[in-house]
Amino acid sequence: MTTADTTSTAATVDTSRHTGAFKSRTSRRKYWILMISMLVLGGLSAFGLLAYNNPMPFGTDQFWLIAERRANSVIAIAVVALCQGAATVAFHTVTNNRVITPSIMGFESLYTVIHTATVFLFGAVGLAAAHNLSMFVFQLIIMVSLSLVLYSWLLTSRYANIHAMLLIGIVIGGGLGSISTFMQRLLTPSEFDVLTARLFGSVNNADSDYYPVAIPLCLIAATLLYLNSRKLNVLSLGRDAAMGLGVNHKINAVYTLVLISLLMAVSTALVGPMTFLGFLVATLAYLFADTYDHRYIFPMAAVIGFAVLTTAYFVMNHIFYAQGVVSILIEVVGGTVFLIVILRRGRL
Repeated sequence: MTTADTTSTAATVDTSRHTGAFKSRTSRRKYWILMISMLVLGGLSAFGLLAYNNPMPFGTDQFWLIAERRANSVIAIAVVALCQGAATVAFHTVTNNRVITPSIMGFESLYTVIHTATVFLFGAVGLAAAHNLSMFVFQLIIMVSLSLVLYSWLLTSRYANIHAMLLIGIVIGGGLGSISTFMQRLLTPSEFDVLTARLFGSVNNADSDYYPVAIPLCLIAATLLYLNSRKLNVLSLGRDAAMGLGVNHKINAVYTLVLISLLMAVSTALVGPMTFLGFLVATLAYLFADTYDHRYIFPMAAVIGFAVLTTAYFVMNHIFYAQGVVSILIEVVGGTVFLIVILRRGRL
Protein backbone atom coordinates (compact mmCIF):
# COMPACT_ATOMS: atom_id res chain seq x y z
CA MET A 1 0.00 0.00 0.00
CA THR A 2 1.39 3.39 -0.94
CA THR A 3 1.77 6.36 1.36
CA ALA A 4 -1.07 8.14 -0.42
CA ASP A 5 -3.40 5.16 0.13
CA THR A 6 -2.50 5.01 3.83
CA THR A 7 -3.17 8.73 4.27
CA SER A 8 -6.49 8.43 2.43
CA THR A 9 -7.58 5.49 4.61
CA ALA A 10 -6.65 7.33 7.82
CA ALA A 11 -8.58 10.40 6.74
CA THR A 12 -11.62 8.23 6.00
CA VAL A 13 -11.47 6.64 9.45
CA ASP A 14 -11.07 10.01 11.20
CA THR A 15 -14.04 11.57 9.48
CA SER A 16 -16.27 8.59 10.29
CA ARG A 17 -15.60 8.76 14.03
CA HIS A 18 -18.19 10.49 16.19
CA THR A 19 -18.15 11.53 19.83
CA GLY A 20 -20.77 13.40 21.81
CA ALA A 21 -23.94 13.02 23.80
CA PHE A 22 -25.60 10.89 21.11
CA LYS A 23 -24.47 7.63 19.56
CA SER A 24 -25.08 8.86 16.04
CA ARG A 25 -26.58 11.66 14.00
CA THR A 26 -29.70 9.54 13.71
CA SER A 27 -30.06 9.50 17.49
CA ARG A 28 -29.62 13.27 17.63
CA ARG A 29 -32.22 13.76 14.91
CA LYS A 30 -34.62 11.41 16.69
CA TYR A 31 -34.14 13.38 19.92
CA TRP A 32 -35.07 16.70 18.38
CA ILE A 33 -38.01 15.23 16.47
CA LEU A 34 -39.45 13.79 19.69
CA MET A 35 -38.67 16.98 21.62
CA ILE A 36 -40.48 19.14 19.07
CA SER A 37 -43.38 16.66 18.95
CA MET A 38 -43.80 16.81 22.72
CA LEU A 39 -43.60 20.61 22.65
CA VAL A 40 -46.29 20.77 19.97
CA LEU A 41 -48.51 18.31 21.85
CA GLY A 42 -48.08 20.20 25.11
CA GLY A 43 -48.65 23.55 23.42
CA LEU A 44 -51.83 22.41 21.68
CA SER A 45 -53.19 20.84 24.85
CA ALA A 46 -52.36 23.98 26.85
CA PHE A 47 -54.11 26.15 24.26
CA GLY A 48 -57.07 23.78 24.42
CA LEU A 49 -57.24 24.21 28.19
CA LEU A 50 -57.27 27.99 27.73
CA ALA A 51 -59.61 28.35 24.76
CA TYR A 52 -61.69 25.21 24.26
CA ASN A 53 -65.31 25.50 25.35
CA ASN A 54 -64.79 29.14 26.29
CA PRO A 55 -68.34 30.59 26.16
CA MET A 56 -67.21 34.09 25.18
CA PRO A 57 -66.33 35.19 21.62
CA PHE A 58 -62.65 34.88 20.80
CA GLY A 59 -60.68 38.09 21.32
CA THR A 60 -63.16 39.81 23.61
CA ASP A 61 -62.24 41.03 27.08
CA GLN A 62 -64.51 38.39 28.62
CA PHE A 63 -62.76 35.66 26.62
CA TRP A 64 -59.33 36.71 27.88
CA LEU A 65 -60.64 37.06 31.43
CA ILE A 66 -61.76 33.41 31.41
CA ALA A 67 -58.53 32.35 29.67
CA GLU A 68 -56.53 34.18 32.35
CA ARG A 69 -58.30 32.27 35.10
CA ARG A 70 -57.66 29.01 33.28
CA ALA A 71 -54.01 30.00 32.82
CA ASN A 72 -53.46 29.49 36.55
CA SER A 73 -53.91 25.75 36.01
CA VAL A 74 -51.52 25.73 33.04
CA ILE A 75 -48.87 27.54 35.10
CA ALA A 76 -49.29 25.02 37.91
CA ILE A 77 -48.89 22.18 35.40
CA ALA A 78 -45.68 23.73 34.04
CA VAL A 79 -44.21 24.12 37.53
CA VAL A 80 -45.12 20.56 38.53
CA ALA A 81 -43.77 19.11 35.28
CA LEU A 82 -40.42 20.87 35.70
CA CYS A 83 -40.16 19.97 39.40
CA GLN A 84 -41.13 16.31 39.05
CA GLY A 85 -39.11 15.69 35.89
CA ALA A 86 -35.87 17.32 37.00
CA ALA A 87 -36.06 16.01 40.58
CA THR A 88 -36.71 12.40 39.58
CA VAL A 89 -33.97 12.27 36.94
CA ALA A 90 -31.44 13.78 39.35
CA PHE A 91 -32.57 11.44 42.15
CA HIS A 92 -32.08 8.41 39.90
CA THR A 93 -28.57 9.63 39.12
CA VAL A 94 -27.52 10.25 42.71
CA THR A 95 -28.92 6.95 43.99
CA ASN A 96 -27.71 5.11 40.86
CA ASN A 97 -31.14 3.46 40.62
CA ARG A 98 -33.80 4.23 38.01
CA VAL A 99 -36.66 2.59 39.90
CA ILE A 100 -37.03 4.51 43.15
CA THR A 101 -38.43 8.05 43.21
CA PRO A 102 -38.00 11.12 45.45
CA SER A 103 -41.44 10.40 46.91
CA ILE A 104 -39.74 7.68 48.92
CA MET A 105 -38.32 10.39 51.20
CA GLY A 106 -41.70 11.06 52.81
CA PHE A 107 -42.69 14.39 51.24
CA GLU A 108 -46.18 13.22 50.41
CA SER A 109 -46.69 11.62 53.83
CA LEU A 110 -45.64 14.90 55.43
CA TYR A 111 -48.09 16.82 53.20
CA THR A 112 -50.85 14.42 54.26
CA VAL A 113 -50.12 14.67 57.97
CA ILE A 114 -49.99 18.50 57.88
CA HIS A 115 -53.41 18.79 56.24
CA THR A 116 -54.91 16.00 58.35
CA ALA A 117 -53.66 17.64 61.55
CA THR A 118 -55.14 20.96 60.40
CA VAL A 119 -58.59 19.41 59.97
CA PHE A 120 -58.21 17.37 63.15
CA LEU A 121 -57.37 20.42 65.26
CA PHE A 122 -59.32 23.21 63.56
CA GLY A 123 -61.97 21.47 61.46
CA ALA A 124 -62.85 21.95 57.80
CA VAL A 125 -63.08 25.71 58.35
CA GLY A 126 -59.49 25.70 59.57
CA LEU A 127 -58.35 23.84 56.43
CA ALA A 128 -60.04 26.43 54.21
CA ALA A 129 -58.51 29.28 56.21
CA ALA A 130 -55.08 27.65 55.96
CA HIS A 131 -55.20 27.72 52.15
CA ASN A 132 -52.91 30.74 51.91
CA LEU A 133 -49.34 31.75 51.14
CA SER A 134 -48.20 31.47 54.77
CA MET A 135 -49.31 27.84 54.96
CA PHE A 136 -47.61 27.14 51.62
CA VAL A 137 -44.31 28.58 52.84
CA PHE A 138 -44.70 26.68 56.14
CA GLN A 139 -45.07 23.40 54.25
CA LEU A 140 -41.99 24.20 52.15
CA ILE A 141 -39.91 24.93 55.24
CA ILE A 142 -41.01 21.73 57.03
CA MET A 143 -40.42 19.49 54.01
CA VAL A 144 -37.01 20.92 53.13
CA SER A 145 -35.93 20.95 56.81
CA LEU A 146 -36.79 17.26 57.20
CA SER A 147 -34.79 16.34 54.12
CA LEU A 148 -31.83 18.48 55.19
CA VAL A 149 -31.75 16.72 58.56
CA LEU A 150 -31.69 13.34 56.82
CA TYR A 151 -28.97 14.35 54.36
CA SER A 152 -26.73 16.09 56.87
CA TRP A 153 -27.04 13.20 59.30
CA LEU A 154 -26.76 10.24 56.95
CA LEU A 155 -24.55 11.51 54.14
CA THR A 156 -21.98 13.61 55.98
CA SER A 157 -21.29 11.23 58.84
CA ARG A 158 -18.32 8.90 58.95
CA TYR A 159 -20.43 5.95 57.85
CA ALA A 160 -22.36 7.71 55.09
CA ASN A 161 -24.74 5.34 53.35
CA ILE A 162 -27.32 6.50 50.84
CA HIS A 163 -29.22 3.22 51.08
CA ALA A 164 -29.67 3.68 54.83
CA MET A 165 -30.98 7.17 54.10
CA LEU A 166 -33.57 5.75 51.71
CA LEU A 167 -34.68 3.09 54.20
CA ILE A 168 -35.05 5.67 56.96
CA GLY A 169 -37.05 7.86 54.57
CA ILE A 170 -39.41 4.94 53.96
CA VAL A 171 -39.80 4.33 57.70
CA ILE A 172 -40.50 8.01 58.39
CA GLY A 173 -43.03 8.10 55.55
CA GLY A 174 -44.76 5.01 56.91
CA GLY A 175 -44.86 6.47 60.42
CA LEU A 176 -46.33 9.74 59.22
CA GLY A 177 -48.89 7.81 57.19
CA SER A 178 -49.95 5.88 60.30
CA ILE A 179 -50.38 9.11 62.26
CA SER A 180 -52.51 10.54 59.44
CA THR A 181 -54.67 7.42 59.33
CA PHE A 182 -55.24 7.56 63.09
CA MET A 183 -56.38 11.18 62.98
CA GLN A 184 -58.57 10.57 59.92
CA ARG A 185 -60.48 7.85 61.76
CA LEU A 186 -61.46 10.40 64.39
CA LEU A 187 -62.85 12.94 61.91
CA THR A 188 -66.53 13.40 61.15
CA PRO A 189 -67.70 12.18 57.70
CA SER A 190 -68.07 15.74 56.40
CA GLU A 191 -64.57 16.71 57.55
CA PHE A 192 -63.13 13.53 56.06
CA ASP A 193 -64.75 14.32 52.68
CA VAL A 194 -63.24 17.80 52.66
CA LEU A 195 -59.82 16.43 53.61
CA THR A 196 -59.93 13.66 51.00
CA ALA A 197 -60.58 16.18 48.24
CA ARG A 198 -57.50 18.15 49.32
CA LEU A 199 -55.26 15.08 49.54
CA PHE A 200 -55.76 14.18 45.87
CA GLY A 201 -53.05 15.69 43.72
CA SER A 202 -54.72 18.29 41.50
CA VAL A 203 -53.85 21.60 39.88
CA ASN A 204 -57.05 22.93 41.46
CA ASN A 205 -55.17 22.90 44.78
CA ALA A 206 -52.76 25.52 43.43
CA ASP A 207 -53.38 29.18 44.13
CA SER A 208 -52.00 32.06 42.06
CA ASP A 209 -50.83 33.66 45.32
CA TYR A 210 -48.28 30.84 45.62
CA TYR A 211 -46.60 31.57 42.29
CA PRO A 212 -44.34 34.48 43.40
CA VAL A 213 -42.66 31.97 45.74
CA ALA A 214 -43.08 28.69 43.85
CA ILE A 215 -41.94 29.79 40.39
CA PRO A 216 -38.62 31.42 41.39
CA LEU A 217 -37.71 28.50 43.68
CA CYS A 218 -38.54 26.02 40.92
CA LEU A 219 -36.57 27.88 38.26
CA ILE A 220 -33.54 28.42 40.51
CA ALA A 221 -33.34 24.78 41.64
CA ALA A 222 -33.91 23.41 38.12
CA THR A 223 -31.32 25.79 36.63
CA LEU A 224 -28.71 24.81 39.23
CA LEU A 225 -29.33 21.14 38.46
CA TYR A 226 -28.97 21.80 34.75
CA LEU A 227 -25.72 23.73 35.25
CA ASN A 228 -24.41 20.76 37.23
CA SER A 229 -25.25 18.33 34.40
CA ARG A 230 -21.65 17.44 33.58
CA LYS A 231 -20.93 16.36 37.15
CA LEU A 232 -24.19 14.43 37.23
CA ASN A 233 -22.99 12.60 34.12
CA VAL A 234 -19.97 11.50 36.12
CA LEU A 235 -22.02 10.65 39.24
CA SER A 236 -24.16 8.33 37.12
CA LEU A 237 -21.07 6.12 36.70
CA GLY A 238 -21.12 5.29 40.41
CA ARG A 239 -19.30 6.46 43.52
CA ASP A 240 -15.94 4.80 42.84
CA ALA A 241 -15.78 5.86 39.21
CA ALA A 242 -16.77 9.43 40.07
CA MET A 243 -14.08 9.72 42.73
CA GLY A 244 -11.54 8.19 40.34
CA LEU A 245 -12.38 10.93 37.83
CA GLY A 246 -11.87 13.66 40.43
CA VAL A 247 -15.48 14.41 41.39
CA ASN A 248 -16.26 14.63 45.11
CA HIS A 249 -19.19 12.23 45.29
CA LYS A 250 -20.37 13.13 48.80
CA ILE A 251 -20.47 16.91 48.29
CA ASN A 252 -22.15 16.66 44.89
CA ALA A 253 -24.66 14.10 46.17
CA VAL A 254 -25.70 16.30 49.10
CA TYR A 255 -25.85 19.39 46.85
CA THR A 256 -28.05 17.57 44.34
CA LEU A 257 -30.31 16.08 47.03
CA VAL A 258 -30.91 19.52 48.53
CA LEU A 259 -32.05 20.84 45.14
CA ILE A 260 -34.22 17.73 44.69
CA SER A 261 -35.81 18.37 48.08
CA LEU A 262 -36.63 21.94 47.12
CA LEU A 263 -38.22 20.88 43.83
CA MET A 264 -40.27 18.09 45.41
CA ALA A 265 -41.37 20.35 48.26
CA VAL A 266 -42.59 23.00 45.79
CA SER A 267 -44.47 20.45 43.69
CA THR A 268 -46.09 18.65 46.63
CA ALA A 269 -47.03 21.81 48.53
CA LEU A 270 -48.45 23.37 45.35
CA VAL A 271 -50.74 20.62 44.02
CA GLY A 272 -50.49 17.69 46.42
CA PRO A 273 -49.13 14.13 46.10
CA MET A 274 -48.34 12.71 42.66
CA THR A 275 -46.37 9.60 43.51
CA PHE A 276 -45.72 8.03 40.11
CA LEU A 277 -45.75 11.12 37.87
CA GLY A 278 -42.01 11.69 38.22
CA PHE A 279 -41.22 8.04 37.59
CA LEU A 280 -43.41 7.96 34.48
CA VAL A 281 -41.89 11.16 33.10
CA ALA A 282 -38.29 10.12 33.84
CA THR A 283 -38.75 6.66 32.30
CA LEU A 284 -40.17 8.18 29.10
CA ALA A 285 -37.36 10.76 29.06
CA TYR A 286 -34.67 8.05 29.17
CA LEU A 287 -36.46 6.20 26.36
CA PHE A 288 -36.97 9.26 24.15
CA ALA A 289 -33.64 10.99 24.80
CA ASP A 290 -31.51 7.85 24.38
CA THR A 291 -28.45 9.53 25.86
CA TYR A 292 -26.52 9.66 29.12
CA ASP A 293 -26.11 13.46 29.01
CA HIS A 294 -28.28 15.26 31.56
CA ARG A 295 -28.14 18.43 29.45
CA TYR A 296 -30.59 16.67 27.13
CA ILE A 297 -32.43 14.44 29.60
CA PHE A 298 -33.58 17.31 31.86
CA PRO A 299 -35.31 19.31 29.08
CA MET A 300 -36.88 16.15 27.66
CA ALA A 301 -38.27 15.17 31.09
CA ALA A 302 -39.76 18.63 31.67
CA VAL A 303 -41.36 18.76 28.21
CA ILE A 304 -42.78 15.23 28.51
CA GLY A 305 -44.18 16.05 31.95
CA PHE A 306 -45.90 19.16 30.59
CA ALA A 307 -47.28 17.28 27.58
CA VAL A 308 -48.56 14.39 29.72
CA LEU A 309 -50.29 16.64 32.26
CA THR A 310 -51.83 19.12 29.82
CA THR A 311 -53.09 16.34 27.55
CA ALA A 312 -54.49 14.35 30.47
CA TYR A 313 -56.30 17.39 31.89
CA PHE A 314 -57.64 18.44 28.50
CA VAL A 315 -58.96 14.96 27.63
CA MET A 316 -60.45 14.25 31.05
CA ASN A 317 -61.90 17.75 31.49
CA HIS A 318 -63.35 18.46 28.04
CA ILE A 319 -64.06 14.99 26.67
CA PHE A 320 -64.92 12.78 29.65
CA TYR A 321 -65.83 15.65 32.03
CA ALA A 322 -63.90 13.96 34.84
CA GLN A 323 -61.07 16.34 35.71
CA GLY A 324 -60.93 15.06 39.28
CA VAL A 325 -59.66 11.64 38.22
CA VAL A 326 -56.59 12.91 36.34
CA SER A 327 -54.26 12.24 39.26
CA ILE A 328 -55.77 8.78 39.73
CA LEU A 329 -55.27 8.03 36.03
CA ILE A 330 -51.65 9.18 36.15
CA GLU A 331 -51.01 7.11 39.26
CA VAL A 332 -52.52 4.02 37.60
CA VAL A 333 -50.48 4.47 34.40
CA GLY A 334 -47.32 5.36 36.34
CA GLY A 335 -47.78 2.43 38.69
CA THR A 336 -48.27 0.08 35.74
CA VAL A 337 -45.07 1.35 34.10
CA PHE A 338 -43.31 0.92 37.45
CA LEU A 339 -44.38 -2.73 37.67
CA ILE A 340 -43.35 -3.38 34.05
CA VAL A 341 -39.89 -1.90 34.68
CA ILE A 342 -39.50 -3.96 37.87
CA LEU A 343 -40.53 -7.17 36.13
CA ARG A 344 -38.21 -6.54 33.20
CA ARG A 345 -35.25 -5.67 35.43
CA GLY A 346 -35.98 -8.46 37.90
CA ARG A 347 -34.75 -6.30 40.79
CA LEU A 348 -35.07 -2.90 42.43
